[in-house]
Amino acid sequence: MRRLLAATGGDLRALSGRGAPRLGRGEYTLQAPVPDPTKIVAAPVNYVDHQAEMSQTVHVGSLGVFLKAPSSLVADGGVVRLPYSDRRFDQEGELGVVIGRTASRVTAASALDHVAGYTCVLDMTMRGGEDRSVRKSFDTFTPCGPHLVTPDEVGPLDALELRCAVNGSLRQLARVADLIWDVPRLIEYVSSVMVLHPGDLISTGTPAGVGAVGHGDEVVAEVDGVGRLGVTVSSTGAVPCPTSGAGAGPVPPAELTPVRGR
Repeated sequence: MRRLLAATGGDLRALSGRGAPRLGRGEYTLQAPVPDPTKIVAAPVNYVDHQAEMSQTVHVGSLGVFLKAPSSLVADGGVVRLPYSDRRFDQEGELGVVIGRTASRVTAASALDHVAGYTCVLDMTMRGGEDRSVRKSFDTFTPCGPHLVTPDEVGPLDALELRCAVNGSLRQLARVADLIWDVPRLIEYVSSVMVLHPGDLISTGTPAGVGAVGHGDEVVAEVDGVGRLGVTVSSTGAVPCPTSGAGAGPVPPAELTPVRGR
């Protein structure tokens, strides 16, 4: 996929009408839209309501971004495997941005020209005082998919709504327009720090409503016009955590407040 994006300049519409065979849904297994990006860049505390629920005095504007291991990707329908039996793990639904053209020091005004498309992301998180890149990089901790949807099909980003549910109960509901740093601003900033290559993934941040998940839970993240990403959670094989960060770091909400429709 990275080579395909590079060859088309990130415009996947160029591939339409090439006569590829059509397969029935049972004849293939989806991978993450880009299964091997050179990097996954994530935005911490990028919604005001999430900043409030985590009792944070800072947000993305002072924190910048962090990296997640590309090996943490798992596709739609996959299993999130919790590594430890004695730590809390939360779900975080997010809009994902896939880069289509090499971006280095681009402006916000031109940033969207470098986007191949959008996808859904779950930024699974271990709570504690360890570095974000550790707490969020366990294998299977970045569900992504189900598809890569081109910008022309998604439409204006500010019109999109993000939802995330656990076992059918809605936990997160937000508008992409409510991002503290919107998608162009994020791309401008990230590309000023590091070169973004075709296939790189930016996870734009999660709104309020994060909460604990455990064995057997079904987690679904959905974004209007982008798709519906679903995974199950398993603690099979979990062991005690070898690090001592429990009880430290940002404090998540102890109880979830029911989400009411807009």
